[in-house]
Amino acid sequence: MVNRRNVIAGLAAIAVMSPLAAVAKGNLASRPTEIKLTLNGDMSMSAKEFKIETGKYYRLVVESKNGDEPRFMAPDLWQNSWVNQIAINGIEIHTAKTLEIEFDKDGAVEILFIPIRTGKFKFWVRGQEARGMIGEFIVE
Repeated sequence: MVNRRNVIAGLAAIAVMSPLAAVAKGNLASRPTEIKLTLNGDMSMSAKEFKIETGKYYRLVVESKNGDEPRFMAPDLWQNSWVNQIAINGIEIHTAKTLEIEFDKDGAVEILFIPIRTGKFKFWVRGQEARGMIGEFIVE
């Protein structure tokens, strides 16, 4: 009789060592692809949709020209990405996850990340969703 644990362990080992195992798209050693989102004072945003790829390195630049302390949020994207760092005025914050970025004054923040799961992930400015400050990352 074949031991079930041995069969399962053997199949798991084959899957891990298989040359057909999933490989991340993109070259992680290259420079990140920049995408930019501007939050404007008239409660508009420069973009409502971004199409990005799993395994590709991105630099998201979120700039506030709002003056009303907007809070940019994309929690599902961050939970399904590897966030390398957040940079504000040349100061780098290295982190595993972040859920909210509040702008106390106009300025920009850079978020360097790699999406690790496909899906559609909403982003918004907290409290301004009804005014149209909502969008979506489509990760393929």
